[in-house]
Amino acid sequence: MRSLIPALFPAVLALGTVASAPANAQKYDTTSPVCKTNYRWGGEDTDCGYTSLAQCQASASGLAAICINNPYYAGPPSGGRSREPGRARRSGY
Repeated sequence: MRSLIPALFPAVLALGTVASAPANAQKYDTTSPVCKTNYRWGGEDTDCGYTSLAQCQASASGLAAICINNPYYAGPPSGGRSREPGRARRSGY
């Protein structure tokens, strides 16, 4: 049993190191069409709460930042059907 513990120690140590590493969050929100990335010492910060490039650029003015179209934007929410299901559309007669 004593010989088994030193053999497993490196594997347990490696597992603990991987499990304690911070996870990267998704940078892009799917509900907003424009994102701003702020560049600062130690990394960058992405904020996707903008509805237009002009709005984002006004917020980024004077900062080390860039505005881009959100590559993961899902589009506006669907409004559903325009007519009731099972009901035929009337033709012009």
